[in-house]
Amino acid sequence: MTIAVLLSGCGVYDGSEIHEATFTLLAIDQAGAKALCIAPDRDQHHVINHLTGEEMNEKRNILIEAARIARGQIKNVEHFSAEEADALIIPGGFGAAKNLNQWALAGPDGKIFPEIKKIITDFVAAKKPVGGLCMGPTVIAKALEGSEIHATLTVGTTTQPSPYDIAAINSGLQKTGMFTELKTIDEICVDEHHKIVTAPCYMMEASISQVYNNTRLLVEKIIQLIGK
Repeated sequence: MTIAVLLSGCGVYDGSEIHEATFTLLAIDQAGAKALCIAPDRDQHHVINHLTGEEMNEKRNILIEAARIARGQIKNVEHFSAEEADALIIPGGFGAAKNLNQWALAGPDGKIFPEIKKIITDFVAAKKPVGGLCMGPTVIAKALEGSEIHATLTVGTTTQPSPYDIAAINSGLQKTGMFTELKTIDEICVDEHHKIVTAPCYMMEASISQVYNNTRLLVEKIIQLIGK
C-alpha cells in the first residue's frame, strides 16, 4: 500500500508545515504503509525568514526544499501518476496556499497550478482517497471547482481559538462549490461518498501532540477508505 504525500516546500510560511508533513510520513509508516513524496519542480512563490516573518530577496525551488523533509527521496509531480499510489495526502502550511494554489494571495479566486489540479482530479476520478491537512483542503477545493463533485471539507471550527479566520475560509470553500463542516483539533471531516478526508491541524490553536493525533486520525481513515 502506497500513499503519495504532496509537499509544497519546507517551512510553514512559504512551504509545507514541517510538523504536519513529518507526522503524515510517521503515521503512514506506523500503519505499515509506504509513503511516496512528490512536489512540483519550480520556484516557490517567495522565501520567508521564519525568524522575522519578512520576505527574503532570494529564490528557492519547491522540489529541492521539499526534499529536505523527504530526505532526498522525492519525485517531481510531472513524472508522477495516480496509478503509482493508493491514496494522496496534502499537508498544510502556507506553501499549500502559495505554491500549489494561490489561496493565500487571492482567496478562492486564486488559481490552482494545472499539474496539481490534474493529480487531485486523477485520484478522485479513480475513486482513490484524498486527504488534506490545515490549508490542504483549499487545494482540494480549487482542484474540484467547476466539477460535479461538491465535497465536504473542514479547516477547523469557529467555536474554539484559531489564529486564522475560519469563517472567511469556509465562505471561500463554499464559493468554490464545496460544503464545509466545523471540526475541532480532535476531529476529522470524512466525506465517505467522495473518499475525501480533511483535518484542521495547525489551523487551530493546538499543541504539537494534538496536531500529531489529528494527523494520525486522518491517515488511519484514509487507509480504511482504500479499496472501499
